[in-house]
Amino acid sequence: MNSRTTRHHRLALAIHLLFWWPLCFFSFVATAETADPVSVRFTPELQKAYFEIQKLRLDTARELLKQARSQDANNAFITYLDNYADLHYLLITEDRKAYKSLLSQEDQRLEQLGQLPDTSPYKRFFQAEVRVHWAFAKMKFGNEIQGAWEVIKAYKLLEENRKLFPDFRPTLKTLGLLHILIGSVPDQYSWVTRMLGLSGNIANGLEELRLVIRTEPLFRQEAQLIHILIHAYTLSLPDHLLQQLLTMADDQPDNLLLSFFATTTLMKEAKGAQASRYLYKAPQTAAYIPFPFLDYLKGELSLQQGKYAQAHGYYSQFLKRYKGFNYIKDSNFKLFFCSWVLNKEDQAMTYLSRIGSQGTTVVEADKAALRMAKEFEAHPLDPEQKLLYQARYASDGGYFQEALSFLAQRPESALQVQAHRVEWNYRKGRILQKQDQLNAAIPFLMRAISLASDQSAGLAATSALQLGYIYQSKNDTEKAIQYFKKALTYKKHDYKNSVDNKARAALTALQK
Repeated sequence: MNSRTTRHHRLALAIHLLFWWPLCFFSFVATAETADPVSVRFTPELQKAYFEIQKLRLDTARELLKQARSQDANNAFITYLDNYADLHYLLITEDRKAYKSLLSQEDQRLEQLGQLPDTSPYKRFFQAEVRVHWAFAKMKFGNEIQGAWEVIKAYKLLEENRKLFPDFRPTLKTLGLLHILIGSVPDQYSWVTRMLGLSGNIANGLEELRLVIRTEPLFRQEAQLIHILIHAYTLSLPDHLLQQLLTMADDQPDNLLLSFFATTTLMKEAKGAQASRYLYKAPQTAAYIPFPFLDYLKGELSLQQGKYAQAHGYYSQFLKRYKGFNYIKDSNFKLFFCSWVLNKEDQAMTYLSRIGSQGTTVVEADKAALRMAKEFEAHPLDPEQKLLYQARYASDGGYFQEALSFLAQRPESALQVQAHRVEWNYRKGRILQKQDQLNAAIPFLMRAISLASDQSAGLAATSALQLGYIYQSKNDTEKAIQYFKKALTYKKHDYKNSVDNKARAALTALQK
């Protein structure tokens, strides 16, 4: 279930990187030539800086911004792009020291943008974007309450901007995404959003994004990316949307960010071999910001292929280079597993012992790693578990025949532990589902649910979710709703956020 445990975090990273996309492809002045000290001009130099940031060539971008500032200090686009570059750095590096030092920049930049005239639609738009950037940064670095207030303030600015400038479609790019996020709030908390004056639903937010795609050439690519990633990580991803993303990456081979999105989305779709091609051709010269997370992804892809020694090397390299706080526990667990499969049990136990003390439990992958480490520490290493993990990782990469061969080595009837029998059925059902053998998958997923205890609640919930998708694809709305609702009933499991978000989104689509 490795790909599922990372979905929520990757979606968060994707939205972080997309949300503050600046205006580009053109030059303009937001106001007539007046005495206003601050105006908006997107010069060719700033346009180039934008592209350099988006490609993750931050040093080049900052040098361009420095030069532009010396010539046009009152250009609000410079302020905006400064924020854009800083947030890319923070979200990729997870540099706590830099985060603390940059926090003070938010108010200064908002004040500078606030000097734009009220008659400019870019004033509230840019202020809202900056607030959203910092909302996600604050949430990522553990300041959830402050981040939530930033979202509320951004929402109010965007709604006001829409009322004042109804024909200014760029507002819908960000507002549409907020409507989707607000629409994903669990029903039991919807009273909070209503009390705060926030409203939105997934269907309306998607339509707002589509409107931008249809009518705004300037923002079409950004809106397309948001649209694709929302489908990939919250809804379901049709083939034509995946192909759109891959075409964008192919057309811009020097864009590291697009290579990253293509890789992680393909991994989420269990297309490990194709993901490897995008990852290994991604630009990684000294001109780009260091991106150690790519080593983690190489470890994941090697693990899925059964190249355990190679995976071990990549995870080790990731931990040496990475200065952040997510995926530390998960990497140590993968190092444990690779060592175990390679018959290095003493080394394996060393990695296992590190999981409790190193890293955080923010993302689902790290939560799952901590839970699994406790299970392994409490019981002797079990050959049954080794086969099930090998099947899991192979299946995550789309290597279905290899995964089935691992399951065949120990049929369900030969398994001694109830939780292992639950997982065996879940894995078998998911593999068949991914091979479009839907009728064959159903009984295995149902059996996983029937065998599950509280210990296996996560697998039961995901089995119910997948049954909902199967019946939805068969146009059996009644059964689809039944299983999506069932997925929501499971409490306190590692995958609850991602499962609940997907189930709610599916129910919204079915019941509209």
